Amino acid sequence: MYREHFGLHEAPFGITPDMAFTYAAPSHQDALATLLLALRGGEGFVKVTGEVGTGKTLLCRTLLAALAQDAHTVTAYVPQPRLSPREMLRALAGELLLRPSRRSAAHELHAALESGLLALAEQGRCVVLCIDEAQAMPVETLEALRLLSNLETAKRKLLQIVLFGQPELDAMLAAPACRSLASRIGFGVELAPLSRRDFARYLQHRMLIAGWRGPAVFGPLACALLHRASAGVPRRANILAHKALLLAYGDGMHCIGWRHAWAAARDGRLRSLHATPLFGVQP
Repeated sequence: MYREHFGLHEAPFGITPDMAFTYAAPSHQDALATLLLALRGGEGFVKVTGEVGTGKTLLCRTLLAALAQDAHTVTAYVPQPRLSPREMLRALAGELLLRPSRRSAAHELHAALESGLLALAEQGRCVVLCIDEAQAMPVETLEALRLLSNLETAKRKLLQIVLFGQPELDAMLAAPACRSLASRIGFGVELAPLSRRDFARYLQHRMLIAGWRGPAVFGPLACALLHRASAGVPRRANILAHKALLLAYGDGMHCIGWRHAWAAARDGRLRSLHATPLFGVQP
């Protein structure tokens, strides 16, 4: 609708994670550096938590892309971990290109994975498993992964696991049933919302990637209003910015003023986002 008006070749504020739009905010750069440091140091379990929309999935994909550059690292990815222990073991076996029987019991899958991991270790390769939305994983499945992570050579773990999840993951790990696994997490990263300064840069970055070639589209006051309304959470920011662009398009303007930002934030359909009230007024 507004793409031609702003000279864009694609929509700049989609809510689906897209690595082409990755903005290297300092907090995300620090998180990636910590993850790489922890994995290179041989940590068996690493945890990343953050509120909905803070960029966990994008960070996960960025980490996988970085690890793929290392010929000695094999990566596996499970995006939806609401799986039974047997289903999780089968999913990991599939990621590692193992071919266990469809009727294999959990202990047979465990044995096949152990053989596969040992074979990779003999080739000088390590395996990193990234699990997104880990707060949805059944406790029994977490325990199965803990047992699998016990496998190691004399020098290092055969399998390293990175858990990406919402804050509920911390609550789950604090439960008595998960205390053995929680004690093994040496590194934990928490993704923070965008700061006010990074927020403005984030909006401009996405506009530029989408094809905008003019001056900053979002004015300072508009950025301040949108930052407050979104609480600095990128996914919320994308929804609000998209609405603000629609409003500017409707006015025939190429600059987002405070009125567009205010109207976008006050859209009743956004109340489900639990955005921060604007100066005491709930959007």
